[in-house]
Amino acid sequence: MTKISTLIAIIIMLASTFVTHAARADDDRAIVEAFYSKLLSGTTSADLPARMAEVLAPDWQSRGDYASVAKTRDQFLKQLQGTGNILPNLTWKIEEILQVGNRYVVRGHASATPVLPFLGVEVSNRSFDIMSIDIHTVENHKIVKSYHVEDWHGATEQLKNK
Repeated sequence: MTKISTLIAIIIMLASTFVTHAARADDDRAIVEAFYSKLLSGTTSADLPARMAEVLAPDWQSRGDYASVAKTRDQFLKQLQGTGNILPNLTWKIEEILQVGNRYVVRGHASATPVLPFLGVEVSNRSFDIMSIDIHTVENHKIVKSYHVEDWHGATEQLKNK
């Protein structure tokens, strides 16, 4: 094999590795996007457990603060189903995604109109519109850990004061 053919073989190998990594990153980004479109915006879906299995690892953990224990996937399913009863039109949109390795930082935007009392606020036909910041870790094309902060105080203020 000549030096040129060896060099070409190395370039082809490196290019295929880059394409493979890029394809994986695209797949992982799609999983993160599905967290919002299929789970958070799909709380009333009959197939929510199957959707969760597509997006979240079986041992997925959620942390919204450091005062309580991490939430499991099963606990999150119950929470989302309860949320669907209260906020059937909950919509969660991605405004921005930043990626570093297998971690994705998402600035999100949630809106809904409660049909039952929500966070101590009686039903008023008012809606809320809040921001969230999440950090997801993806391994093997599933989200394994999520840290999140939502402006629920802002939501209750909007529901009381509009």
